[in-house]
Amino acid sequence: MQSLELKYGCNPNQKPARIYREDGQLPLTVLSGKPGYINLLDALNGWQLVSQLRAATGLPAASSFKHVSPAGAAVAVPLSEAERRMYFVSPKTTLSPLAVAYTRARGADRMSSFGDFIALSDTCDLATAKCIKREVSDGVIAPDFDDDALALLKDKKEGAYTVLAIDPAYRPDELERRQVFGIWFEQKRNDIVLDEQVLRPIVTERKDITDEAKRDLVIALIALKYTQSNSVCYAQNGQTIGVGAGQQSRIHCTRLAGSKADLWHLRQSENVLSLPFLPELSRNDKDNAVEQYLADEPETSLYEDDAWKRYFTVCPKPFTHEEKKAYLSSVHGVSLASDAFFPFRDNIDRASRSGVDYIVQPGGSLRDDVVIEACNEHHIMMVCNSIRLFHH
Repeated sequence: MQSLELKYGCNPNQKPARIYREDGQLPLTVLSGKPGYINLLDALNGWQLVSQLRAATGLPAASSFKHVSPAGAAVAVPLSEAERRMYFVSPKTTLSPLAVAYTRARGADRMSSFGDFIALSDTCDLATAKCIKREVSDGVIAPDFDDDALALLKDKKEGAYTVLAIDPAYRPDELERRQVFGIWFEQKRNDIVLDEQVLRPIVTERKDITDEAKRDLVIALIALKYTQSNSVCYAQNGQTIGVGAGQQSRIHCTRLAGSKADLWHLRQSENVLSLPFLPELSRNDKDNAVEQYLADEPETSLYEDDAWKRYFTVCPKPFTHEEKKAYLSSVHGVSLASDAFFPFRDNIDRASRSGVDYIVQPGGSLRDDVVIEACNEHHIMMVCNSIRLFHH
């Protein structure tokens, strides 16, 4: 039996802690740092997510995990000029495809990604390592690392940054087990393949769907497979743009993910892209400033007691609620996936407000006809594929 001793479990009082396999070797190699219990939960879930994104799309993939749910996941779809500016990518910076995927994954919800654990589908190259080096992160897992990339990452956090290599050929046993309160649970591992073949049948009047929307629906589904339930995911441009995780109510998932998707779109507005940040402001402080600037009810108003002076060279013009609503009214082409059926039409009404044109969900509610009718009213295409994706 091979095992890896950990500093502690979920909390400092939970000692001893380790990971191990009863038969065979661990598929992990610690190249730098000392991973924690939650780090490894994030790493192993993230690795499964990105490797399945890679298989489904044929593109390099990356994820940003926090507390066993993805804050963001993406594949290597080229960045628009607005996206480069939103993600703080300098015009002079050349990004590899994997670096693009990571930039998208990290940029999906930068506030939630603070202190994340990163997963990469491909060998980490120097361009990707440079992107990681700039961010506050706990660690990264990938199948391999180029020498110069590894050297750069080993230097992060004064050598304490966790770098894990995983054997891409590793396959777990078909049955998985866990123990809760001294009782063993056992089930078949969720090895369902999610690709474009699961985007059927279409149950709405609208039947058309673009190749980009198919890709985004698959990305959202695979992200949900590794998100704490209940969960809903919005996706666009090859990435998640809003993940609503771990809510007991489906509509709360849809609202939470929708509000994050709205912020993702608003961050591309000229109001935000032209904010006059102080030159010495860190990326994390910029994230906080944008969050406060866009919030309808900010914790600290930028316009009280000259609070704006902490972030900006001049006082920015307010982005009013009416202006934000008008900006978001032009958003369209967003895809949405749900890990279980929609019990009421309110989810569809809320999704429509965030520019959703394509939905995939299992179906099976007593009110499926009402939900389908709502999609028809909003001219939304919806698939009901009978695939539930609960994850706990």
